[in-house]
Amino acid sequence: MSQILMMGPPGSGKGTQAALIADKLGIPAISTGDIFRYNVKELTELGREAKQYMDNGDFVPDDVTNRMVEDRLAQSDATEGFLLDGYPRTAGQVEALNNILDNQGKTLTAVLVLEVPDDELVQRLLARAETEGRSDDTEEVIKHRLELYHRETADLVDAYLKDGIVARVDGTGMIDDVTERLLQAVYNIRARTGTLPVIRPRKDQ
Repeated sequence: MSQILMMGPPGSGKGTQAALIADKLGIPAISTGDIFRYNVKELTELGREAKQYMDNGDFVPDDVTNRMVEDRLAQSDATEGFLLDGYPRTAGQVEALNNILDNQGKTLTAVLVLEVPDDELVQRLLARAETEGRSDDTEEVIKHRLELYHRETADLVDAYLKDGIVARVDGTGMIDDVTERLLQAVYNIRARTGTLPVIRPRKDQ
């Protein structure tokens, strides 16, 4: 089983890679954005609760987010593993995720940190903003978002370092090459932590 957490700054291609890695490993890619949209659209109890905060322009409290994630991870397609994208984002969410997995008799098997130099990220995001007509995504705003990401991620990565499951992966270059690096990182972590057997990833898989 693979229980994977993927981190990456805005513009790193994390969403694309999360979907590709999850597909290669035969597990669902789960993003908090998708969870929120589903619950709000389906008018679930959690969705209605979250919408009250969103409609007021407030952040959805960790408690609500954690319960949404717990509900999603309890679904049948996540039984044999999952790849989480966008969660956890805070120390409280790290603790909540640990409790959720403990209750399921599981642990995280890998934490993948996609890394791209900030200068390249700024250029990627400025180009995307121009293409999508997002005039609010200025260089100053983008750099601020990156600063926040680095500040938050540093603490989260530290929480998992002691478990030996963190891999920092170069996110530059062709998409297929980055995918191969990420798969190799998963293999290396499994070999190091004794969670093999697993077939070594190949580019033609």
